[in-house]
Amino acid sequence: MIFSQTNFTILATLLHAALLAQADTPRYAQKIDPRSFAVLDNVPTGIIFNGTSHFMPPGTTSESLKAKPFHIYDDSFYDIIGSDPTLTLLAQTDTDPIFHEAVVWHPETNSVYFAQNAGPVAAGTGLNKSAIVQKIYLDEADKIVAQGNGSGFVNITTVNSGQQVINPNGGTNFRGKIVYTAEGQGDNIPAALYLIDPNDNDNTTVILNNFFGRQYDSLNDVAVNPRNHELYFTDGPFGWVQAFRPDPVLPTQVYRFNYDTGVVRAVADGFHMTNGITFSPDGMYAYITDTGLSSGFWGYNYTNPSTIYRYDVSDDGNFSNRQLFAYNEIRVPDGIHCDKQGNVYVGNGDGINVYNPSGLLIGKIYLGTTSANFAFTGKGKMVVCAETKLWYVNWNAEGADITSREYMG
Repeated sequence: MIFSQTNFTILATLLHAALLAQADTPRYAQKIDPRSFAVLDNVPTGIIFNGTSHFMPPGTTSESLKAKPFHIYDDSFYDIIGSDPTLTLLAQTDTDPIFHEAVVWHPETNSVYFAQNAGPVAAGTGLNKSAIVQKIYLDEADKIVAQGNGSGFVNITTVNSGQQVINPNGGTNFRGKIVYTAEGQGDNIPAALYLIDPNDNDNTTVILNNFFGRQYDSLNDVAVNPRNHELYFTDGPFGWVQAFRPDPVLPTQVYRFNYDTGVVRAVADGFHMTNGITFSPDGMYAYITDTGLSSGFWGYNYTNPSTIYRYDVSDDGNFSNRQLFAYNEIRVPDGIHCDKQGNVYVGNGDGINVYNPSGLLIGKIYLGTTSANFAFTGKGKMVVCAETKLWYVNWNAEGADITSREYMG
């Protein structure tokens, strides 16, 4: 083959770009080229490889993927991770999944709250005892970032509130306090929204526990709409499929709640297992995850949604124009949040996926295990719950401003 000067110029340019990209890749990051797995030598049947299987691109192993956990699928992810992102293990347990959901950063005390998993056998929670809320202080976490593994050096404190939040699962900042969604317990303790004051844990109250007399099934997640400052929450049959809640008497839906007037109304339906919810920084879009692929003790249906949906949010606060934003590739998309640029982050079966506002997967924090939820904890920081492990991320990303989203009047 004869190469022209133009061919050599193009080849040299591509080689230079490849070397430059390699040189600029941070020490704990690696580039994952989607072209490397567009065609595989062997594509197994669904009996062997299905929606719960962990996908490893050709030439990688679980160990190599975890060794450099910041995976770059698109060059725009470089701006998010920065020049030297780090992932630090803060704490771990053997089997009890105490690092599950309801991850909320309280800026005033620089503390991060999180909830134990309700329902799994290893925890013994759900029907016989409630999952608990715990917290850490980031001042302690910041001191051990350079160690990489600081497990055992961060104190974990149980939050003993005046009124216990029964089987907490989701949470958000609200007027300087924290609103929790609680799944309820058995027949007589209904799912509810709780409001807790981080400066006075005894000041905890139930602010909503029914829809015109009917029990919600298992309230899952909650977010504040930055335009009207109302609470929007999801309700799905999670407690029912994990055998600690009765048969549902309401559809799986999303609701909005005006704390000042007490008005509650449904805004979206048509879900299998509605789960996480968040809003874009400008409040123009709502993102909702449907984890219908997984049905608790009933097992999996791989043809059900493992999907992030996007809705337009109208001026009156209602939802319209439902669109499939992204289909999750490993297990299910769970907790979901946006950064200041409108990129969408979601916990899933092997860590955290990051999508740009068009729904393109641009990067991943690879943990090799499930992360149900996480929280931005100030500029360049994130705390990630991974059931039996608690992680601390330091990079460039910054979450949407939670203080400007709260109505302080």
